[in-house]
Order: sequence, then structure tokens, then C-alpha cells
Amino acid sequence: MIDRCGRTIDYLRISVTDRCNLRCIYCMPEDGVKLVDRSLILREEEIIRICRVMAELGITKIKLTGGEPLIHVRMPELTAQIKRLPGIRKVTLTTNGVLLKEQMKDLAEAGLDAVNISLDTLDRECFRKIARRDLLDQSLEGIQEALRYPQVSVKINCVPLGIQGQDICQIAELARKYPVHVRFIEMMPIGCGTEFKGMAETELVALLEKKFGPLSIYQGKPLGNGPSRYYEAEGFVGKLGFISAVSHKFCGECNRIRLTSQGFLKTCLQYTAGRDLREILRNGGSDEDLKKVIRQALNEKPDGHHFMEKAQEDDTEKLCMSQIGG
Repeated sequence: MIDRCGRTIDYLRISVTDRCNLRCIYCMPEDGVKLVDRSLILREEEIIRICRVMAELGITKIKLTGGEPLIHVRMPELTAQIKRLPGIRKVTLTTNGVLLKEQMKDLAEAGLDAVNISLDTLDRECFRKIARRDLLDQSLEGIQEALRYPQVSVKINCVPLGIQGQDICQIAELARKYPVHVRFIEMMPIGCGTEFKGMAETELVALLEKKFGPLSIYQGKPLGNGPSRYYEAEGFVGKLGFISAVSHKFCGECNRIRLTSQGFLKTCLQYTAGRDLREILRNGGSDEDLKKVIRQALNEKPDGHHFMEKAQEDDTEKLCMSQIGG
């Protein structure tokens, strides 16, 4: 698919649930968010139908996310069904890892290509402060289980907050010891994220080089679906990546669209622009009706975000990341 700016859109991120078993401070309020009635969440067959139609339009890569997607009771089965769709080359998953140990075997057998595991610290007290839950051990067990399946690429996603005890160098060590890529994701000023400054990429690189020595830009084949810049460090098995969507704006290369758990097709993270696909599904719309509306949404996809500008427009997204789809 080609959007109005001439960008090739081949990557769809699907939120399968708005539920989560953590309460990360930059993602949602401490008492959580108001959950929608389950009847409003897309059903499995509706997700499959949208994926099939999207594949016919040119989507080749699907990312399953949440909330926490592994709360979905049939995630391996859903993964397998999507992977079998003609045109879909890659199905990946983003998770906090807490439930991964029990499901990883089935996910691997379902054909999962990659798993991104969110882990912001290895310090127990800091983890409890960030996630508001004492579940670090379960997350680490999920990572170890994922490493048992070499056919599934493993990445660790860390959001540097600049708070005491987080110690990003400890997280980076995972890429030295194990065949995983550790990515540092810049804080997005969405929902609760607007309350945190985070750490700039230049600050992170300086900190990591002080600990591990010079980082050199990785020149090999692409390591993921998106725009992460990867670096190599001497003695590391994996790579270190940086996703700096705000300070190093890469909207001109954007290849993605998002589907919320309620079936809203979202074309840009910052804005409310998009289309309600659930309404079409549940009111007898045809596949051609879906394609028409998807094309309309792409024709209105913004040319880029404007997070660095102080003035907020009326159509700026007000929802938390857990409600949009991480």
C-alpha cells in the first residue's frame, strides 16, 4: 500500500486486548484505565479477517501487541492462523514476558518469527517502582525460555527513564551475554508518558561507551520491521539499538499503521486520524468496503508527528499507550 506521501505501508501493529498485568508508570495510571466491555474488543475471527484483507492490500508484517497480548487466551492459535495467511511473511509479538514461559513453546510451534520483551530494569526495587508489580522474576524466566528457541529472534525493549536504580548498562549487558538485541526506546509524550522526560540518545550512547567502549554503526541486513538504528560493541553477541522517534524523527520512512483492540485503524501515533473497521465488520460490510475505508485512511495519514512543538492540536491523541496499542 502507498499512502498520500508516497510511503510504502507494509507493517500492521494489532492490539489484541486493552488488558495488562503490569501498571507501568509511563503507560497507565496506578489504578489502571477504564477497560472497555469485552464485547467491544475485536473477536479472533474479526482480527483474522482484517489481516487477510490487509495482506491482500500489501501488508506483509504483523505485530501482535496489547495491553499485554499474552492475556489473550488463544495467542498461539491466533499467531498460527495469521502466519498461514497468503502474503504474510512475518508475525511478531511484543510482551512484558511475565506469561511468556508458559506459552513460548506453543508460540514457537505456531510459527512466531520474533518476540520483543519489554524490560526496563534488572533491579528488583526499581522494577517494582516502574511496573508497580513485583514480577521481575517471571519476566526474566520468560526471556530465558524464549532463548531456547533459536528460530525466534529475541529483542529486549527498554524505555530509559533516568531514574535511580534503572541502570541501563545492566540491560545492555544482556546483549553481551546472550544472542539478543537490546533496544532503548525514547519516551513518547503520549498519555502518562508526558509526565517523564526520559533520556536522549546522545546521553545514552555516551553512558554506554563509557562502560563498554566505542559503539560502531551496524552495517548488516535489517534486524527488524522498523527504524531502529543498531550499533555493535566489542565482545557483544547481540546488538544495541536506539528508537528515537521524537528527537530523531523518521516519519518520512514510516511504514506502519495500527489497529486498536476495538478495531480502530490508527494511521499515526500522535493523532486521532483513522477509521473504525469494527463498525464495518459488524454491520455486514464486504471485504471491498473494508479496503475502501483502509485506503481512505491512508489518504489522510499525516506526513509526520509534531511532538517537539508545544502547541497541541485538537486531534492530538489523549489515550494512554495501553489503550492505543504499545
